[in-house]
Amino acid sequence: VQLQAYGGGLVQVGGSLRLSCAASGGTFRTYAMGWFRQAPGKEREFVATISRSGTSTYYPDSVKDRFTVSRDNAKNTVYLQMNSLKPEDTASYYCAATERRSANVVVAMVASYDYWGQGTLVTVSS
Repeated sequence: VQLQAYGGGLVQVGGSLRLSCAASGGTFRTYAMGWFRQAPGKEREFVATISRSGTSTYYPDSVKDRFTVSRDNAKNTVYLQMNSLKPEDTASYYCAATERRSANVVVAMVASYDYWGQGTLVTVSS
């Protein structure tokens, strides 16, 4: 499966952005999806994950209650709605896919993902 992430940009502190990730070349509904981010000089960090069915999601404390992951299996797209953005949210954001049998499994580890999109840069200015 090929993944294309887009929607990044420059936003002020407290603002919002919605990232999208379009999938092609695979059966989208068989993949659990994740969002990760990487700031310069730092390791890639887990941001959000959503199950194949869309019924299960999981977030780290750093973004919980500010970010929301969703998916539209009919459009082969996963979204990341980011609200109340902070300067520390500045990073390149990546979407990723991993095939899973269970419809409700969420996956938070970088190493568990098989397919990655290119990054889209989010810059939060103060």
